[in-house]
Amino acid sequence: MKTIFEKSNGIDGINLTNEISDISFIPKSFLRNEIGLPQLGELEVMRHYKGLSDLNFCIEKGFYPLGSCTMKYNPKVNELLSNLEGFNIHPATSDTDAQGCLKLMYNLQNALLEITGMDAITLQPSAGAHGEMTGMMIIKKYFDTLKEKRTKVIIPDSAHGTNPASAKMCGFDIVEIKSNSKGQIDIEALKAVLDDDVAAIMMTNPNTLGIFEEQVEKISELMHANGSLLYYDGANFNAIMGYTNPKLMGFDVVHINLHKTFATPHGGGGPGAGPVAVVEKLKEFLPTPVIDFEQGKYYRNYNLKSSIGSVKDFFGNFSVFVKAYAYILMMGKNLKKASKNAVLNANYLKEKLKKYYDLPYDEPCMHEFVLSGEKQKHDNGVSTINIAKALMDKNTHPPTVYFPLIVHEAIMIEPTESETKEKLDEFIGDMIDIAAQCRNNPQVILDSPHTTPVQKIDEVTAARHPDLKFKS
Repeated sequence: MKTIFEKSNGIDGINLTNEISDISFIPKSFLRNEIGLPQLGELEVMRHYKGLSDLNFCIEKGFYPLGSCTMKYNPKVNELLSNLEGFNIHPATSDTDAQGCLKLMYNLQNALLEITGMDAITLQPSAGAHGEMTGMMIIKKYFDTLKEKRTKVIIPDSAHGTNPASAKMCGFDIVEIKSNSKGQIDIEALKAVLDDDVAAIMMTNPNTLGIFEEQVEKISELMHANGSLLYYDGANFNAIMGYTNPKLMGFDVVHINLHKTFATPHGGGGPGAGPVAVVEKLKEFLPTPVIDFEQGKYYRNYNLKSSIGSVKDFFGNFSVFVKAYAYILMMGKNLKKASKNAVLNANYLKEKLKKYYDLPYDEPCMHEFVLSGEKQKHDNGVSTINIAKALMDKNTHPPTVYFPLIVHEAIMIEPTESETKEKLDEFIGDMIDIAAQCRNNPQVILDSPHTTPVQKIDEVTAARHPDLKFKS
């Protein structure tokens, strides 16, 4: 059999491989004598990959109440639109030849500014955490320009886990403050740590407990009086669209998760997009380029005098921009209705389930809420992870568990606006059934899942003695 380096006439005399006269520089262990590919027909190959696909769980197959991640339905028309021929151009295409794409990005920028209330925006960051880091870099450069050495960032204990990491990566020290009995920022605790070294506070509103920070205007007043800034983590933005916005709350920097709020694919590592919007005084610090319009032409503007520089190759995840813009155009003023239904769905589930699981903060919630499996663990030895595994047998993706850290045995549930009352009632029934089994037959839950391709695993041994194939 010829090696892949040997000359082949291929099809109709076309050379399909490169002719390399000397391959002695390649170690023999890297060379194959035989290819060893299985001989299969197209139908067998198709069935193989379809079988692998069927093993994956996705929102098209069942309920996906992944708290703090807004796994809403992604309209299929968005995929079609993002694959239109005119959008599949090389990222290095000149402005002159990319007017359609630049116009879409410009219009998306304006739409996001209207929705957030902010004054200027970059589309570059490729994820929420990337947006966080970009925002922290902007805040850092702002104070550097003022020649103020501010070294601290305040982060509530209900914040997203990436917040302290993003601030730390930008050189800030983290100051954590506790929540009060209502699951909101403790104002007195905030006052106690405010000093001249504080650059900013990073907040999510509603917070990770799904509770709206009722004193957000007071927090903004305190921070700005201290010369500090407010950063808005937009991961929970799906709860407030059309009702309020970060600018009205007093925030200076905000990132928006297009892959959460605006119905673009989410999960599996991407693709994502985390645009960052700022108030007027921070405009000149945005990463470049931003998309501008002048004399009838759209162009990439690199002329920001204090820019932090580019934060991503080229200009962001363009296919995500297309899908998000299409979603915004389709929804229009109904974006407000999406938030309304997300909040309604979450409160409906909370009220129905709080009789069967602990509810640490019994407050009206926004788009999500956090239950606790503490009762089941204490009474029956069934932990939250067991409850999550049992849900897999119900054709439901488990909610986020063990987060936020301030709730023991946390079960964070976000139904989004996509789900019908019938599906919510089905989920309620499943959760009540699991609670009953925890009492009456806990071993069934402890042995879950029973129906998945990979069933119960020994997680302790897996963590302590991982089987790392790449090292074998």
